[in-house]
Amino acid sequence: MPTYDYKCENCDHTFETLQTMSAEHLKTCPECKKESLKRLIGAGAGLLFKGSGFYQTDYRSKSYNSDKKKDKKPSENKKQS
Repeated sequence: MPTYDYKCENCDHTFETLQTMSAEHLKTCPECKKESLKRLIGAGAGLLFKGSGFYQTDYRSKSYNSDKKKDKKPSENKKQS
């Protein structure tokens, strides 16, 4: 459900509210009780990327990942004299 910003043209009160996209615009200001609200143009919701599947490496096959683990060798800590 999107968040909409409103501003009263009478008293300059600004607020935001959650409304469905099909809901009618609010008209009455909660502060001055006059029908002078104007819905503002907002930035909208940000795009959120959660979970796997957003990076090229997320689509690697299981065999690629297992071979990659085999190729990694533990580093040997040898001191040269």
